Amino acid sequence: MEIGAYSFGDTQLNDDGTQRSTAEATHNLFEAIVHADSVGLDYFGIGEHHTVSMPISSPGALISAAAAATKQITLGSGASIISTDDPVRVFQQFAIADAISGGGRIEITAGRGSSVETFPLFGYDLRDYDKLYAEKLDLLMTLNDSTSEYVSWSGSVRPALDDLAVVPRPVNGKLPLWLATGGNSSSSARAGQLGLPISYGIIGGEPHRFAPLAELYRRAAEQSGHTGDDIKISVASFGLVAPTKKEALERMYPGWYNLNLEMGRLRGWPAPQCRDFEAQAAAPGAYYVGDPDDVAERIVHLHGYMGHMRHFLQMDLGGLPHEHMLESLTLLATEVKPRVERLLAKK
Repeated sequence: MEIGAYSFGDTQLNDDGTQRSTAEATHNLFEAIVHADSVGLDYFGIGEHHTVSMPISSPGALISAAAAATKQITLGSGASIISTDDPVRVFQQFAIADAISGGGRIEITAGRGSSVETFPLFGYDLRDYDKLYAEKLDLLMTLNDSTSEYVSWSGSVRPALDDLAVVPRPVNGKLPLWLATGGNSSSSARAGQLGLPISYGIIGGEPHRFAPLAELYRRAAEQSGHTGDDIKISVASFGLVAPTKKEALERMYPGWYNLNLEMGRLRGWPAPQCRDFEAQAAAPGAYYVGDPDDVAERIVHLHGYMGHMRHFLQMDLGGLPHEHMLESLTLLATEVKPRVERLLAKK
């Protein structure tokens, strides 16, 4: 199984609780990706958000920079919000990153977007949410599947392409293209019908409740005639690794509290409670927060339900100190990953 991490960028905090610069947050994330490559992680996903606390607004730009500074790690968006972006530009940015990397290490994960700040930012109507996603996903797939630099496509949400050059092409002809979902059954069916790998963002509840969605995805793929290597599942979740479970909980809770307090103000949620965090951080909750043994055992436990081939963690929440992020990445690569491999080999 591949083990990795993902981030939207995390703006660190001063001692008085005020936020530091978003430029520093961007540089810290770049440093974390390079570190993840050096310690042997398999994957790093860069998500798209447009907030002061999560400022990585252009995954493609950061992935291009990271592609030049890393050697082995797979880099992907986690996810690119294609509903409010231009699939032509997304494809071009990731194809450039692929060329810089030497080929074979760059992926696109296409998402609808769990937050709506991109709609007013880029001038879209939220009422067009479903149509925008469906048509732009179709365009992105058309671009990726093309065997030529010249592409034709027509739809209602952007100008048509009439045998226009979309360059560069990826080194190996096309890029791995994933579909992201937070647990929507129609998205699971859609990914299967299209023959795309699927990435589940599991950030609450009991992760094994996603098993019926994984079954739906595989069944939809089989019924649509898709049985190749692209039929695969990854799981993204909150998590942090530290030498002890106690340290991991103490390190992640303040950031979790800060993030949920901010989201509560924006979305009308109640104030976060410590007992909610503790419940999710204990098995079988959705937060993979603990020492290497604990995290590895819980990843393997979920694998028994999902059969996923990649599990990756969002660690930097609400101003997590950068040194804790780097230590967690090291432990994930050097302690959790080999434990997962040994546990899976015993099955």
